[in-house]
Formats: sequence, structure tokens, C-alpha cells
Amino acid sequence: MTLLPKRDLAVAWVLICSITALAWVFTVGQARSMGVRPGTMGMALPLFLVLWLVMMAAMMLPSVAPVAITWAKGIARQSSGGVRAVRTAEFVGGYLLAWTVFGILAYGGLALTGRLVDGHPTAGRWIGAAAFALAGLYQLGPLKNLCLRHCRSPIGQLLRYAGFSSRARDLRVGLHHGVYCVGCCAALMVVLVPLGVMNIAAMAALAVVIFLEKLWSRGWLLSEIVGVVFLVLAVLAPFQSWLLPGLQLGPSGMTSM
Repeated sequence: MTLLPKRDLAVAWVLICSITALAWVFTVGQARSMGVRPGTMGMALPLFLVLWLVMMAAMMLPSVAPVAITWAKGIARQSSGGVRAVRTAEFVGGYLLAWTVFGILAYGGLALTGRLVDGHPTAGRWIGAAAFALAGLYQLGPLKNLCLRHCRSPIGQLLRYAGFSSRARDLRVGLHHGVYCVGCCAALMVVLVPLGVMNIAAMAALAVVIFLEKLWSRGWLLSEIVGVVFLVLAVLAPFQSWLLPGLQLGPSGMTSM
């Protein structure tokens, strides 16, 4: 595989780190102004998706960066610097497309839980318990294991797509990897319902878990430990309201939807 020039490689890492940092700065700023509340926090779907993608950039870019750069290395021999940048952008675009579709589902879930908590405040404890239980079982299940194996070693899939002769090849590769990434991290996103979508501490902790699951040699073990922790939280949630900041009514007694 052709290596990227050291200068281009350095620029790629600087760009990724800069985008990640800016995404975190923006996310933290929004979280401070919006707080941790149930529901969609008054956002329409388009605005929610913009914020969602910024959040995904903050949480996911560090773990997906090696894959994106590996793909850039693979096309280095075929493209000039400018074309390579465009193709890499298409890869990232395909990846974010997968998370956009998941974001639409997340919006629907948040709208539903917001209405339930608004109409039945005590429902929050059971919604939280169900979310933690679902996340824990998924973490320990076969689909999580399948997707995590791909995310931990995507080279085979990247080589498979390298032979495709399609204008949309780079977009398809990014989308393909993004779907596996969604499958790998879906349970971790589900727990943001009880913990709060704009809960910065929860987002930071999950970002660390995602990074270690994919890049640490014992990431599979961490995944199982996290699954067990979620199941314990599912048992505690109905009796410990402090575990459910994302399902608590605001001072007015109403959710923001």
C-alpha cells in the first residue's frame, strides 16, 4: 500500500484533531445553554440533526480517524493531493450519512420518551431501566461482537472495496463502515436517553469507551464489562432517580419537546 507523504499525513491528523476539538467546543457551548432535559429539547428535526452530527464528530472522529487515513493511504497511488482530499471527504460523508439515519431514529425515540415522561412523570424510571437493560443486552450480544470485530479490523473490508470501479465508491465505503460503526455503538447511544443527550460528562465517558473498544487490544473485554455495568444500572434505575437526569422534568414540570 502506497504511503502518504509525511507532510500530508501530518496535515490529515492536524485537521482531524482540529475538527474534533471544535466539535467539542460547540457541543459544550450548546449543552450549557440547553441543559439536560427529556425529549427533543424544543428542536425541530433539521436543527437536531445538525447538533447530532456535531456530537458524532466530537465522539467518533478519534476512533474513525485511523480508518479514514488508511483509506487515504490506499488511494494515494491513484490520486493527486486535491483529488485524494475530495475522495477522503466522500468517505467521511458516507460515514456521517449512516449516523444521520440513526439520528433520525434517535429523534423519534426522544420525542416519544419526552411525551411519555410529560404525561406520566413516574414512567421515566421504567424507561431508564429499559434503556439500560437494552443497552446491556446488546453489548453482550452477537451483533455487537460482529460489528466490533469489523471496526477493530476494517482493513479486509477496505481492500474489498478498493477494486470497485464506481464514482460513488468512496461514499459507499464510508457508508458501509458507518453502518458497522452504528451497529457497534448503538447501545452506547441508547443510554443517552436516561443520561441526557446533552450530558457532557456522559458523552465524554462514552467517547472514551468507544475509542478504547475499537483501538485497545482488550477492547472486546471492555465492551463486555460495560454491558454488565448497564445491566446493573437497569436494576438500580427504578429506585435511583439520580441515574436518570435525561428523564427528569424541568422546574416547570414540563418536558421540552
